[in-house]
Amino acid sequence: MRVAFLLNDLQLSGGVGVVVTHARNLARDHGFDVTLVLVREHAEPHWPYEQLEHLHVVTLAQARRERFDVAVSTWWETVYTLFLVPAERYASFVQSLEDRFYPTWNPADRLGARIALDLPVAFITEAAWIAQTLAELRPEAPVHLVRNGIDKEVFAPLAAPPEPGPGPLRVLVEGDPRSWFKGVGEAIHAVRAMSEPVALTLVCPTREGLDPQDAARAIGPLGQRELAELYARTDVLLKLSRVEGMYGPPLEAFHMGATCVTTEVTGHEEYVRHGVNALVVDWDDERGTARQLDLLARDRALLGRLRRGALRTARAWPGWEEASGPMATALHEIAAAPAPDPYAHLPRLLADIRAGIEAERGLVHERRQLLHDARRWQRINALPVLGPLLAARRKVRHRLTSARDRRRRTTVGGR
Repeated sequence: MRVAFLLNDLQLSGGVGVVVTHARNLARDHGFDVTLVLVREHAEPHWPYEQLEHLHVVTLAQARRERFDVAVSTWWETVYTLFLVPAERYASFVQSLEDRFYPTWNPADRLGARIALDLPVAFITEAAWIAQTLAELRPEAPVHLVRNGIDKEVFAPLAAPPEPGPGPLRVLVEGDPRSWFKGVGEAIHAVRAMSEPVALTLVCPTREGLDPQDAARAIGPLGQRELAELYARTDVLLKLSRVEGMYGPPLEAFHMGATCVTTEVTGHEEYVRHGVNALVVDWDDERGTARQLDLLARDRALLGRLRRGALRTARAWPGWEEASGPMATALHEIAAAPAPDPYAHLPRLLADIRAGIEAERGLVHERRQLLHDARRWQRINALPVLGPLLAARRKVRHRLTSARDRRRRTTVGGR
């Protein structure tokens, strides 16, 4: 069977690593002829993924001259070139609901990611919550659940977690500080709010978005083997993500004997159990998160119990060889299924486009109103009489506010 996976690039990321690992195992263990189609040109070198030699890596222009049994998009942007690749069937490998990656002030990308789910494709996904959501959004489309595996050679489960020592709690914060939904800054602040001794390690692919102090001690990017060695020297992985798909890093840390303190982010329900193998905290609760970390620093018996529970969870989780079997089954079923109805997706697609147009229209109206108000005040301030009067009014209000604050400080000090 000939399968094409469409990727933006082969740079280091969890999502790309999942695709490459599935592709490698399909070619090596299941007899698939697998091609990675790079839909963009990049000057940066590819990340050196292991055993890439089992696969074909081609450009989009080259892929358009071939034909595949199934072509699979792997990120919402790659959907827009999916139907340029000749194939008998088309599918989307959905690793998260990707419109959530973009804040509300970025409606263009939110809309682009949303309508990528409206096209006539079969869906493959890695988490039960995504499968359920896709089934509700697109009841007429096939949805195949293929859970991610773990590389049991790299993240080989320890026989037992090391006994907690008397030193500071070893906390690891991992993620891209440029991504608002990874919560890297919030995690650093929570560690700083601890009262117990702590040794913080920060792993990130870039120093952008960090203050100079944190940037100076950050390490990374790290390969999988380096990361596994680091997890083995860690007590707690602290992850305060707001958006996740399958949520792989805590599971990798579990294999190396570390526990996790995490938010109740989507994907955590696949394997995180509060008080059994990890601790779950609320979003935007810096003090509460710091207190949970302090609890683990003080109560080494609890820390050891959670780490042992994390290892039990890790041992029960499948490796990549087991996980890629369901992927092969899903692709065979997609290839054998009848072609989708070419019109069933259109009502939802057009509804989402219309909603995006209306949202953009509202934003344009707000921008015009703000520009109108700014120009109006600019004209008022330029008037020969009103401008100085408004400036004088602001000075008087500032003096009154300063005087009131001085009286309050005097009163408080007198008490």
